[in-house]
Amino acid sequence: MNEAKRILWVDDEVAGLKSHILFLQNRGFEVTTAPNGEDALALISENGYDCVLLDEQMPGMRGMTVFQRIRENHPRLPVVMVTKSEEEGLMDQAIGSRVDDYLVKPINPNQVLSVLKRLLEGSRIRHQTIAQAFSQRYVELDELRKGRSSWSDWVELYRELLSWELRLLDAGEQGLLQSQAELSKAANADFSRFVQTHYPEWVASKPGHRPLLSPDLMEAHVIPLLRADPGPVFFVLIDCLRLDQWLTIRDTLESDFTIEEAYAGSILPSATPYSRNAIFSGWLPGQIAEKRPDLWLGDADVEGSLNPHERELLELQLARKDVGDIGPVQYTKVFTAAEGTAALKKLPQCFQSRLSAFVFNFIDVLTHGRSESEILLEIAPDQQAFRSLTRSWFLHSPLYDLLSQSARQGVRVVLTTDHGSVHCLRPATVYARRDASQNLRYKFGNNIRSEEPETAFRIADPGSIGLPDMGFHVAALMAVEDYYFVYPTKLREYQSRYYGAFLHGGISLEELILPVATLTPR
Repeated sequence: MNEAKRILWVDDEVAGLKSHILFLQNRGFEVTTAPNGEDALALISENGYDCVLLDEQMPGMRGMTVFQRIRENHPRLPVVMVTKSEEEGLMDQAIGSRVDDYLVKPINPNQVLSVLKRLLEGSRIRHQTIAQAFSQRYVELDELRKGRSSWSDWVELYRELLSWELRLLDAGEQGLLQSQAELSKAANADFSRFVQTHYPEWVASKPGHRPLLSPDLMEAHVIPLLRADPGPVFFVLIDCLRLDQWLTIRDTLESDFTIEEAYAGSILPSATPYSRNAIFSGWLPGQIAEKRPDLWLGDADVEGSLNPHERELLELQLARKDVGDIGPVQYTKVFTAAEGTAALKKLPQCFQSRLSAFVFNFIDVLTHGRSESEILLEIAPDQQAFRSLTRSWFLHSPLYDLLSQSARQGVRVVLTTDHGSVHCLRPATVYARRDASQNLRYKFGNNIRSEEPETAFRIADPGSIGLPDMGFHVAALMAVEDYYFVYPTKLREYQSRYYGAFLHGGISLEELILPVATLTPR
């Protein structure tokens, strides 16, 4: 049984509160009264209370003075200001001083009860409601997982699974979080099979007859804004941003922007050389290599130096889509804080341009660096901490400043990413020759194969999924779910080094289902 919540009611007209006090006592509250501020402060110092109801207009020490003294010595003690005055200045002073709530006399007992329940029991009630709701929804979600038959079905399910994860974390429901994690793991297995079945037909289809994939993103979300009116448009791509990370920063933009959310799918491999070049060019990698081989560098194991032709690829796409007359495209790639500062200095020039594209690489750098740094592993050991670190970076980043200035200047923004990443917890042994690529979620090589076929998607002919011709007998192998590739000769080294790493390039909900947010200044 829960202990009775202890309330201190401070009012110089205590006699008039008897019916209110009796009402609260009948509902399980223990109520003590004090006729003035001096007595109240003494009682608070001597006894612990759960909440203070504080009259503002009392002889002697005024209520706001008492409140300030309470805040100095008991900063976490909830205080509700009760006053006869409806003066707006007093209300502003109370709210500005972070009074927990504000009631204007005359008050009825139900008003007081409602405030007390919100302050003292609101968290417990919300958590209990969330737990009950998830328990009831769990069976339905499990059935929905088994019946997903379209890309939009999977987007909807993944979005709901993430929502439940965030809500259960907030509620501290560790047991139910485990159930949610098991459900997400099963969903990822089903999603991986779904993608393997349908991906070849998607890349063979025209835009509009397939899910919105990387090559379709600019035409679907950026070009219509350029055609709609002559104002400037910013295209912001945050490399390696997962959908759950977007959800943790979304609320920080709501005061400045009206946010319209959509979703896109990364092409395979879900890695920078492929997905990001596809976004900027509007072509699949095989088409880039065929039509403009001078702009296609192919795969490499160090991604940071890749994609030097994004501006050219973007300008080519704009010209093909009959929007090449918008003038010079501003293009900025940000790896470091210094580059972020330089990007902010260029904003006046960008505000005068029709289209400015920005690529922010911090999260991708963090994702890769986490596997190599004990400090980063300590700071972000799991998905929850990784999300928290993303939010902290964003709020103190040049990107946040860029978006804030965009809002003030009335600039529309399309914010998205090229791929996500998945928390890898299971090794999958692969057999390949020495010349096979070294990526941990996808590989190309002669006669490459996985020891357990269910751990990877093997494509004997990479050209069949929109990749460039890689030569006779070269196959593509992409890890599914949360597997990462290890070689039998380096099994223990790779297992210890990359277990728990956030990697990308394969097939999972986290890597392929991506946010596309259109931000319109308020």
